[in-house]
Amino acid sequence: MNLPIVVLKPATHYHKEVVQIIFDKNDELLCLLRMLPGFKWSQSMRCWYVPKENDTKGAVFNLLNGRAWINYEALQGQFNPKGDKYVGGNKNEPPNKTRSAFDEQMSRELSTETRERVGVFVAWLRSRRYSANTVSTYEEALKTFLRFCASKPVSEIGNADLIAFNNHYILGRQLSASFQNQVVNAVKLFFKTVELKNMEVELIHRPKRAHVLPNVLSKEEVKAILNAHGNLKHKAMLSLIYSCGLRRSELLNLKLNDLDENRHLMLIKQSKGRKDRIVPLGEKLFVLLHSYLESYKPKEWLFEGQPAGTAYDESSLAAVLKQAVQKCNINKPVTLHWLRHSYATHLLEGGTDLRYIQELLGHSRSTTTEIYTHVSTKSLQKVISPFDTL
Repeated sequence: MNLPIVVLKPATHYHKEVVQIIFDKNDELLCLLRMLPGFKWSQSMRCWYVPKENDTKGAVFNLLNGRAWINYEALQGQFNPKGDKYVGGNKNEPPNKTRSAFDEQMSRELSTETRERVGVFVAWLRSRRYSANTVSTYEEALKTFLRFCASKPVSEIGNADLIAFNNHYILGRQLSASFQNQVVNAVKLFFKTVELKNMEVELIHRPKRAHVLPNVLSKEEVKAILNAHGNLKHKAMLSLIYSCGLRRSELLNLKLNDLDENRHLMLIKQSKGRKDRIVPLGEKLFVLLHSYLESYKPKEWLFEGQPAGTAYDESSLAAVLKQAVQKCNINKPVTLHWLRHSYATHLLEGGTDLRYIQELLGHSRSTTTEIYTHVSTKSLQKVISPFDTL
């Protein structure tokens, strides 16, 4: 799992000092950040922002602890002049002389030679078609590690340095397990591809991956959400996500020629893992899409935004769902991905074979799909509690 990057920048908005909160569209982060007082979207700045307060950075850290890299370089000198440019976990510990000196070291620029080697690594990742998010995450993770080892040339860095970094920086600051795994993965790949030597990452005690169950809505809740909008376009988008188990990006990347009206199929091109797949369109959904196409007449993208001819905006799609959830009075932090989870779970409860569900969702491994067996209530509902037999 790659942590997203959230950038904090000072700005002036309608003659008031604010802090811009910039990040790639992410429903989970958006739901969390909406808890910040005064959190709003600015059409003119094209980003989210909050009023400038002395504890803005700390408030963001508390909300996104272990869920994102926080880049507050632009705020240095205004909130806390010391500390890392990127932080992937808890807020900095209370300052002391030792910590301040260490933070100063971690905030320094890398040497020209080291930056060049990082550049080679980034070029290698891009040449292997790693996603932009993965490239950015690995680059920043590697830079953090190399700053920690800045006292020696890159060629002399070894396993002992990685172990020290893990013990003193990651564990010492109680950073997340996701961040720890990202650093280890980035360092291992960097030394293997650029330095042509192997780091024995097995010496690092890697954390076990947390077993987190997917969030699932009931059929009644899904029906209420899909019927909440009177707007045909909004209803069609949410219905397509649920009825085909689509990811947000898959919906937004759909084009008109991806729809096979004769066979009632939708082609999902180059989704996660750079795989194509085909999903069937039920009769009810097909009628809804046909009505939408007749009314809106999109030119290229299946769902166009503003201006015409452009793909629909991710934040606008998230807002469509939020409005639907609010209309239904559902008090849950529902995201678009919940609809995909609900689709898979409802298929399983309806008797669909797990192998078919794997194909429909585009999972590479069956173990990924098997997680839905843990949230399906079909078998659990048959269990009779001993309390009922007393």
